[in-house]
Amino acid sequence: MSDDKNLNEKLDAAAKGAKESANEFANSAKETFDSVSGENKKILAGVLGILFGGFGVHKFVLGYTKEGIIQLIATIVTCGFASIIGLIEGIIYLTKSDAEFYATYQVGKKPWF
Repeated sequence: MSDDKNLNEKLDAAAKGAKESANEFANSAKETFDSVSGENKKILAGVLGILFGGFGVHKFVLGYTKEGIIQLIATIVTCGFASIIGLIEGIIYLTKSDAEFYATYQVGKKPWF
């Protein structure tokens, strides 16, 4: 009985430590993501659009959750053909000036092309 109690206490302590570590990591990631400037979002969204455009990752980075889900579903339904859209968008993002990108996609909230 004593061994079971000790084991439960150790498991509880380990779970508590893991939960605290996960919360610290989540808070750190949120602070890092929130501090990304317009220029960095342009580069990040552009590169992710080129590499993982079919998954809609670049849409999620820009805060377009609905469009990211649509992109993901379209890629699955078309067996990957819709990933071309992400590739094109990534190239478009990287070829725009910083000011133009910021005005179009972050202020103007233009979700597609």
